[in-house]
Amino acid sequence: MNLRELLAYNMKENRNRLGLSQARLAERSGLSTQYIAMIELARKFPSPEMLEHIASALEIDPPELFSIQIAEAQIRKFKKTVLTDIEKAVSGAVMQVIERNLEILEATEDRENMQHCDD
Repeated sequence: MNLRELLAYNMKENRNRLGLSQARLAERSGLSTQYIAMIELARKFPSPEMLEHIASALEIDPPELFSIQIAEAQIRKFKKTVLTDIEKAVSGAVMQVIERNLEILEATEDRENMQHCDD
């Protein structure tokens, strides 16, 4: 994650925390909605003065726009979700293999029983 992406992520997280739309954040910060959108897409990087306006509108200190704690928490949450999904997928796949092997085993036993009956 580069600096633009970190800023974009933290801006969006803090904006959502306050329940603000991009338009409302633009109004509060004195910037255009399009410019806010471009920052949140990591396509633009604001000047120090603009960062101060954005931070004020988000009710945070400017350095919090570059906090990795929020991003790290989100990454941990994402990893946990991915691991849970993998566990479900693997356990589902394992169960399918077990069920298929049981079907094969039962079919084999049925054939053997039929052969013994024929004898």
